[in-house]
Amino acid sequence: MSPLKYFKDSPPAAVCLLRLSAIGDTCHTLAVLRTLQKAWPKTRFTWIIGSIEHQLLSLVPEVEFISYDKRGGIAEFLRLRNRLAGRRFDLLLHMQLALRASLLSTLVRAPVKLGFDRARARELQWLFTTNQIAPENHVHVLDALFGFSSALGIENHQPFWNVPLPAAAEAYAQALTTPTKPTMIISACSSHRLRNWRPERYAEVADYAVRAHGMRVILCGGPGATERAMADAIQEKAHNQLIDQVGKDTLPQFLALLGAASVLLTPDSGPAHMATMVGTPVIGLYAATNPLRSGPYFSQASTVNCYPEAARMFLHKEPAALPWSTKIERLGVMDLITPARVIAALDSIMQKLSGQ
Repeated sequence: MSPLKYFKDSPPAAVCLLRLSAIGDTCHTLAVLRTLQKAWPKTRFTWIIGSIEHQLLSLVPEVEFISYDKRGGIAEFLRLRNRLAGRRFDLLLHMQLALRASLLSTLVRAPVKLGFDRARARELQWLFTTNQIAPENHVHVLDALFGFSSALGIENHQPFWNVPLPAAAEAYAQALTTPTKPTMIISACSSHRLRNWRPERYAEVADYAVRAHGMRVILCGGPGATERAMADAIQEKAHNQLIDQVGKDTLPQFLALLGAASVLLTPDSGPAHMATMVGTPVIGLYAATNPLRSGPYFSQASTVNCYPEAARMFLHKEPAALPWSTKIERLGVMDLITPARVIAALDSIMQKLSGQ
């Protein structure tokens, strides 16, 4: 019997997950972990995770998290080695393709190290694993990660997250929202500049949300200079006063605020997947990347997908002719997304929320 078939009949006692980043991908990983926890309620799970992502995922109490600071260099590598010294696991789920993650995987002692299939195991990941998941083409990132649970004989892949929120985070969200007034959150910036929409277009949609749906509009984002400049530009262009929370919250507070909101407007970014975790509809803005691969999992219908137009305009090819992970991060690509299409998506969501 192969090691993976053995786990199907006899769940492992201790499992280590290795997924450092980014926020969106760790949200996907949590859905897989929840599925494993449901199937193997007595298994102990340890997750090696990036320090920023740990600020969010540490809300999950049933998991041992080992935080890793990717900026820490050799000193952080040695710290992790000391932390794992003497530890033994039955199974490592090596769920990240970066070479740095593969080097860290050598510190995890486990007889079975499960990684991606050879075709997807970029940066030599296949050299660091003993077993591989089944090959799949043209699937969403979350479905690709569910290949790990499939390899272990667990086929129930309806994603769920069940993230408990601290009382302080819920109080933060309640102070900014009201049950009698719908709320739209705009998280305007991706970590990739060329995935960002123009501030005047965000402002146009924000003004429409206030005028047509009586919405409270909240600007959110990290404390960086790009987020601050974007928020200031949106405020300057908007005709209505928006609530500016950029750089003012923690990740748990932001997650609670997303859960209390009616809708999130964002480009390809981590918040799209955080909102998915708490059941909030997302209007995703996608032209530089393919939403069928990396868009908000339950909000494909409300995602504005201009990736096909971008492929034709900038690469002179149909999307089907491109490698699945192709990014079209070109100057002006996000201009393919018009405010009219975003407004139509907002109207559709608000109609559904009102039960019409």
